[in-house]
Amino acid sequence: MSITTFSGVLVPALTPFGSDWRPNKQAFIHHCNWLLQQGADGLAVFGTTSEANSLTIDERVELLEALVDQGIPADKLLPGTGMCAAADSMRLTKHALQLGCGGVLMLPPFYYKGVSDDGLFAHFAQIIERVGDSKLKLYLYHIPPISQTPISLPLIERLINAYPSTVVGLKDSGGDWSFTMSVLNNFPNLYIYPGSESFLLEGLKNGAAGCITASGNVNLAAIRLVFQRWKKTDAAELQSAITRVRKVIESHPVIPALKAIVADFHNDTEWCRVRPPLCPLADAEKLRLIGELNEVNFSMRRN
Repeated sequence: MSITTFSGVLVPALTPFGSDWRPNKQAFIHHCNWLLQQGADGLAVFGTTSEANSLTIDERVELLEALVDQGIPADKLLPGTGMCAAADSMRLTKHALQLGCGGVLMLPPFYYKGVSDDGLFAHFAQIIERVGDSKLKLYLYHIPPISQTPISLPLIERLINAYPSTVVGLKDSGGDWSFTMSVLNNFPNLYIYPGSESFLLEGLKNGAAGCITASGNVNLAAIRLVFQRWKKTDAAELQSAITRVRKVIESHPVIPALKAIVADFHNDTEWCRVRPPLCPLADAEKLRLIGELNEVNFSMRRN
Protein backbone atom coordinates (compact mmCIF):
# COMPACT_ATOMS: atom_id res chain seq x y z
CA MET A 1 0.00 0.00 0.00
CA SER A 2 1.41 3.37 -0.95
CA ILE A 3 1.85 6.10 1.64
CA THR A 4 -0.82 8.76 1.62
CA THR A 5 -1.70 11.71 3.78
CA PHE A 6 -3.81 9.38 5.87
CA SER A 7 -1.46 6.54 6.64
CA GLY A 8 -0.54 6.28 10.30
CA VAL A 9 -2.36 7.31 13.45
CA LEU A 10 -5.27 9.72 13.06
CA VAL A 11 -7.01 11.30 16.02
CA PRO A 12 -10.73 12.17 16.30
CA ALA A 13 -9.98 15.32 18.27
CA LEU A 14 -12.01 16.08 21.39
CA THR A 15 -14.17 19.21 21.29
CA PRO A 16 -13.82 21.45 24.38
CA PHE A 17 -16.81 23.45 25.55
CA GLY A 18 -16.98 26.65 27.56
CA SER A 19 -19.26 27.47 30.48
CA ASP A 20 -21.85 28.70 27.95
CA TRP A 21 -21.80 25.22 26.32
CA ARG A 22 -20.41 26.67 23.12
CA PRO A 23 -17.30 25.12 21.58
CA ASN A 24 -14.16 26.68 23.00
CA LYS A 25 -12.53 27.59 19.72
CA GLN A 26 -9.12 28.56 21.08
CA ALA A 27 -8.83 25.44 23.24
CA PHE A 28 -9.83 23.32 20.25
CA ILE A 29 -7.16 24.91 18.05
CA HIS A 30 -4.57 24.49 20.80
CA HIS A 31 -5.47 20.82 21.28
CA CYS A 32 -5.31 20.09 17.55
CA ASN A 33 -1.93 21.80 17.29
CA TRP A 34 -0.70 19.80 20.27
CA LEU A 35 -1.81 16.55 18.63
CA LEU A 36 0.12 17.39 15.47
CA GLN A 37 3.17 18.28 17.55
CA GLN A 38 2.87 14.89 19.25
CA GLY A 39 3.03 13.22 15.83
CA ALA A 40 -0.57 12.78 14.68
CA ASP A 41 -0.65 11.82 11.00
CA GLY A 42 -4.08 13.40 10.63
CA LEU A 43 -7.00 14.81 12.58
CA ALA A 44 -10.38 13.16 12.11
CA VAL A 45 -12.27 16.10 13.59
CA PHE A 46 -16.03 15.83 14.16
CA GLY A 47 -16.08 12.11 14.72
CA THR A 48 -17.79 10.25 17.54
CA THR A 49 -15.16 11.28 20.09
CA SER A 50 -15.58 14.91 19.00
CA GLU A 51 -19.24 14.75 20.08
CA ALA A 52 -19.98 15.64 16.46
CA ASN A 53 -23.64 14.75 16.62
CA SER A 54 -24.04 17.22 19.49
CA LEU A 55 -22.63 19.99 17.28
CA THR A 56 -24.67 22.06 14.86
CA ILE A 57 -23.67 22.31 11.22
CA ASP A 58 -22.73 25.96 11.72
CA GLU A 59 -20.49 25.04 14.67
CA ARG A 60 -18.68 22.44 12.58
CA VAL A 61 -18.21 24.92 9.74
CA GLU A 62 -16.90 27.60 12.09
CA LEU A 63 -14.50 25.28 13.90
CA LEU A 64 -13.10 23.79 10.69
CA GLU A 65 -12.51 27.26 9.27
CA ALA A 66 -10.82 28.30 12.51
CA LEU A 67 -8.38 25.37 12.31
CA VAL A 68 -7.36 26.22 8.75
CA ASP A 69 -7.23 29.96 9.45
CA GLN A 70 -4.88 29.32 12.38
CA GLY A 71 -2.45 27.32 10.29
CA ILE A 72 -3.52 23.70 10.73
CA PRO A 73 -2.66 22.11 7.36
CA ALA A 74 -5.95 21.40 5.60
CA ASP A 75 -4.57 18.24 4.03
CA LYS A 76 -4.12 16.82 7.56
CA LEU A 77 -7.85 17.16 8.23
CA LEU A 78 -10.39 14.37 7.72
CA PRO A 79 -13.61 15.92 9.02
CA GLY A 80 -16.71 13.90 9.69
CA THR A 81 -19.49 14.94 7.32
CA GLY A 82 -21.97 12.08 7.66
CA MET A 83 -25.47 13.26 8.58
CA CYS A 84 -28.93 11.71 8.43
CA ALA A 85 -30.01 14.30 5.84
CA ALA A 86 -28.07 14.00 2.60
CA ALA A 87 -28.28 17.76 2.02
CA ASP A 88 -26.50 18.39 5.33
CA SER A 89 -23.76 15.94 4.37
CA MET A 90 -23.41 17.67 1.00
CA ARG A 91 -23.02 21.08 2.64
CA LEU A 92 -20.35 19.87 5.06
CA THR A 93 -18.54 17.88 2.37
CA LYS A 94 -18.46 20.80 -0.07
CA HIS A 95 -17.19 23.07 2.69
CA ALA A 96 -14.39 20.64 3.54
CA LEU A 97 -13.36 20.46 -0.10
CA GLN A 98 -13.40 24.26 -0.43
CA LEU A 99 -10.96 24.46 2.49
CA GLY A 100 -8.69 21.84 0.92
CA CYS A 101 -9.22 19.03 3.44
CA GLY A 102 -7.56 15.75 2.56
CA GLY A 103 -10.84 13.85 2.65
CA VAL A 104 -14.06 13.35 4.59
CA LEU A 105 -15.16 10.59 6.96
CA MET A 106 -18.81 9.76 6.39
CA LEU A 107 -21.27 8.00 8.66
CA PRO A 108 -24.23 6.26 7.05
CA PRO A 109 -27.65 7.87 7.64
CA PHE A 110 -28.26 6.29 11.03
CA TYR A 111 -31.73 7.23 12.23
CA TYR A 112 -33.85 4.68 10.35
CA LYS A 113 -32.89 1.13 11.28
CA GLY A 114 -33.00 -1.98 9.13
CA VAL A 115 -32.54 -0.05 5.90
CA SER A 116 -31.37 -1.91 2.80
CA ASP A 117 -28.02 -1.70 1.06
CA ASP A 118 -29.93 -0.24 -1.89
CA GLY A 119 -31.08 2.63 0.29
CA LEU A 120 -27.61 3.22 1.75
CA PHE A 121 -26.04 3.11 -1.71
CA ALA A 122 -28.55 5.66 -2.95
CA HIS A 123 -27.72 7.95 -0.03
CA PHE A 124 -23.95 7.88 -0.59
CA ALA A 125 -24.33 8.03 -4.38
CA GLN A 126 -26.58 11.09 -4.14
CA ILE A 127 -24.00 12.92 -2.03
CA ILE A 128 -21.06 11.99 -4.26
CA GLU A 129 -22.84 12.94 -7.47
CA ARG A 130 -24.35 16.17 -6.18
CA VAL A 131 -21.08 17.31 -4.63
CA GLY A 132 -19.65 16.57 -8.08
CA ASP A 133 -15.99 17.18 -7.29
CA SER A 134 -13.24 14.87 -8.57
CA LYS A 135 -11.08 15.92 -5.60
CA LEU A 136 -13.46 14.27 -3.14
CA LYS A 137 -11.89 11.41 -1.17
CA LEU A 138 -14.54 9.68 0.90
CA TYR A 139 -13.78 7.37 3.81
CA LEU A 140 -16.74 5.30 5.00
CA TYR A 141 -17.39 5.14 8.75
CA HIS A 142 -18.53 1.72 10.00
CA ILE A 143 -19.62 1.95 13.64
CA PRO A 144 -22.63 -0.36 14.10
CA PRO A 145 -22.47 -0.43 17.94
CA ILE A 146 -23.44 3.26 17.84
CA SER A 147 -25.11 3.84 14.47
CA GLN A 148 -26.95 0.48 14.36
CA THR A 149 -26.50 0.87 10.59
CA PRO A 150 -23.65 -1.34 9.38
CA ILE A 151 -21.76 -0.85 6.14
CA SER A 152 -21.75 -4.32 4.62
CA LEU A 153 -19.14 -5.91 2.39
CA PRO A 154 -21.50 -5.94 -0.62
CA LEU A 155 -22.22 -2.23 -0.09
CA ILE A 156 -18.50 -1.43 0.08
CA GLU A 157 -17.90 -3.35 -3.14
CA ARG A 158 -20.76 -1.62 -4.90
CA LEU A 159 -19.58 1.84 -3.84
CA ILE A 160 -15.95 1.36 -4.83
CA ASN A 161 -16.97 -0.15 -8.16
CA ALA A 162 -19.24 2.81 -8.88
CA TYR A 163 -16.87 5.48 -7.52
CA PRO A 164 -13.36 3.98 -7.52
CA SER A 165 -11.49 7.29 -7.33
CA THR A 166 -13.79 8.71 -4.64
CA VAL A 167 -14.53 5.95 -2.12
CA VAL A 168 -11.00 5.25 -0.93
CA GLY A 169 -11.13 4.05 2.66
CA LEU A 170 -13.05 2.88 5.70
CA LYS A 171 -12.81 3.40 9.44
CA ASP A 172 -13.92 0.21 11.19
CA SER A 173 -15.17 0.91 14.70
CA GLY A 174 -17.29 -2.22 14.85
CA GLY A 175 -14.98 -3.96 17.31
CA ASP A 176 -15.30 -7.22 15.36
CA TRP A 177 -11.88 -8.31 14.17
CA SER A 178 -13.36 -10.93 11.83
CA PHE A 179 -15.17 -8.15 9.93
CA THR A 180 -11.99 -6.06 9.80
CA MET A 181 -10.12 -9.02 8.34
CA SER A 182 -12.87 -9.56 5.78
CA VAL A 183 -12.57 -5.96 4.61
CA LEU A 184 -8.77 -6.19 4.49
CA ASN A 185 -8.89 -9.45 2.53
CA ASN A 186 -11.61 -8.41 0.10
CA PHE A 187 -10.51 -4.84 -0.57
CA PRO A 188 -6.68 -4.70 -0.47
CA ASN A 189 -6.62 -1.34 -2.26
CA LEU A 190 -8.90 0.33 0.27
CA TYR A 191 -7.34 2.29 3.13
CA ILE A 192 -8.61 0.52 6.24
CA TYR A 193 -8.29 1.93 9.75
CA PRO A 194 -9.33 -0.01 12.85
CA GLY A 195 -11.14 2.30 15.24
CA SER A 196 -9.12 1.07 18.23
CA GLU A 197 -5.36 0.88 18.68
CA SER A 198 -5.93 -2.52 20.31
CA PHE A 199 -6.06 -3.87 16.73
CA LEU A 200 -3.22 -1.73 15.37
CA LEU A 201 -0.37 -4.25 15.19
CA GLU A 202 -2.54 -7.05 13.83
CA GLY A 203 -4.09 -4.63 11.38
CA LEU A 204 -0.73 -3.45 10.07
CA LYS A 205 0.39 -7.05 9.62
CA ASN A 206 -2.65 -7.59 7.40
CA GLY A 207 -2.47 -4.43 5.31
CA ALA A 208 -4.25 -1.77 7.36
CA ALA A 209 -3.22 1.84 6.75
CA GLY A 210 -3.01 2.64 10.46
CA CYS A 211 -5.80 3.44 12.91
CA ILE A 212 -8.20 6.25 13.79
CA THR A 213 -8.46 6.10 17.55
CA ALA A 214 -10.12 8.09 20.30
CA SER A 215 -7.36 7.44 22.78
CA GLY A 216 -4.92 9.12 20.42
CA ASN A 217 -6.14 12.26 22.20
CA VAL A 218 -4.13 11.22 25.26
CA ASN A 219 -1.76 8.37 24.30
CA LEU A 220 -0.71 9.38 20.82
CA ALA A 221 3.06 9.05 21.05
CA ALA A 222 2.90 5.50 22.37
CA ILE A 223 0.35 4.45 19.76
CA ARG A 224 2.34 5.98 16.96
CA LEU A 225 5.45 4.13 18.16
CA VAL A 226 3.67 0.87 17.31
CA PHE A 227 2.99 2.21 13.82
CA GLN A 228 6.64 3.17 13.43
CA ARG A 229 8.07 -0.09 14.82
CA TRP A 230 5.51 -2.70 13.83
CA LYS A 231 8.11 -4.76 11.98
CA LYS A 232 10.62 -4.61 14.86
CA THR A 233 11.16 -7.20 17.59
CA ASP A 234 9.67 -4.99 20.30
CA ALA A 235 6.38 -4.40 18.44
CA ALA A 236 4.36 -6.92 20.47
CA GLU A 237 5.56 -5.39 23.75
CA LEU A 238 4.71 -1.89 22.55
CA GLN A 239 1.29 -3.11 21.42
CA SER A 240 0.61 -4.70 24.82
CA ALA A 241 1.40 -1.41 26.54
CA ILE A 242 -1.06 0.63 24.49
CA THR A 243 -3.72 -2.08 24.79
CA ARG A 244 -3.44 -1.93 28.59
CA VAL A 245 -4.03 1.83 28.53
CA ARG A 246 -6.96 1.40 26.14
CA LYS A 247 -8.59 -1.16 28.44
CA VAL A 248 -8.38 1.24 31.37
CA ILE A 249 -10.01 4.03 29.35
CA GLU A 250 -12.71 1.69 28.00
CA SER A 251 -13.62 0.62 31.55
CA HIS A 252 -15.09 4.13 31.97
CA PRO A 253 -17.44 6.15 29.72
CA VAL A 254 -14.89 6.85 27.00
CA ILE A 255 -15.50 10.47 25.99
CA PRO A 256 -15.89 11.80 29.56
CA ALA A 257 -12.85 9.73 30.54
CA LEU A 258 -10.69 11.19 27.78
CA LYS A 259 -11.76 14.70 28.72
CA ALA A 260 -10.97 13.99 32.37
CA ILE A 261 -7.46 12.86 31.39
CA VAL A 262 -6.89 16.01 29.33
CA ALA A 263 -8.26 18.11 32.20
CA ASP A 264 -5.81 16.46 34.59
CA PHE A 265 -2.93 17.01 32.17
CA HIS A 266 -3.71 20.72 31.78
CA ASN A 267 -4.95 21.17 35.37
CA ASP A 268 -8.07 22.70 33.78
CA THR A 269 -11.46 21.42 34.92
CA GLU A 270 -13.12 23.19 31.96
CA TRP A 271 -11.93 20.28 29.83
CA CYS A 272 -14.24 17.91 31.73
CA ARG A 273 -17.33 19.50 30.21
CA VAL A 274 -19.35 17.36 27.78
CA ARG A 275 -22.61 18.22 26.09
CA PRO A 276 -25.72 16.43 27.31
CA PRO A 277 -26.85 13.72 27.06
CA LEU A 278 -23.28 12.80 28.05
CA CYS A 279 -22.29 13.48 31.65
CA PRO A 280 -18.82 14.21 33.04
CA LEU A 281 -17.16 11.70 35.34
CA ALA A 282 -17.88 12.15 39.02
CA ASP A 283 -14.88 13.26 41.08
CA ALA A 284 -14.41 9.83 42.62
CA GLU A 285 -14.40 8.15 39.21
CA LYS A 286 -11.89 10.69 37.86
CA LEU A 287 -9.54 9.89 40.75
CA ARG A 288 -9.98 6.17 40.16
CA LEU A 289 -9.29 6.60 36.42
CA ILE A 290 -6.09 8.56 36.99
CA GLY A 291 -4.95 6.01 39.57
CA GLU A 292 -5.60 3.11 37.20
CA LEU A 293 -3.64 4.86 34.45
CA ASN A 294 -0.73 5.43 36.80
CA GLU A 295 -0.71 1.69 37.51
CA VAL A 296 -0.09 0.96 33.81
CA ASN A 297 2.67 3.61 33.55
CA PHE A 298 0.64 5.94 31.38
CA SER A 299 2.03 9.33 30.37
CA MET A 300 0.21 11.76 28.12
CA ARG A 301 3.32 13.58 26.97
CA ARG A 302 5.75 12.28 24.38
CA ASN A 303 8.87 10.89 26.06
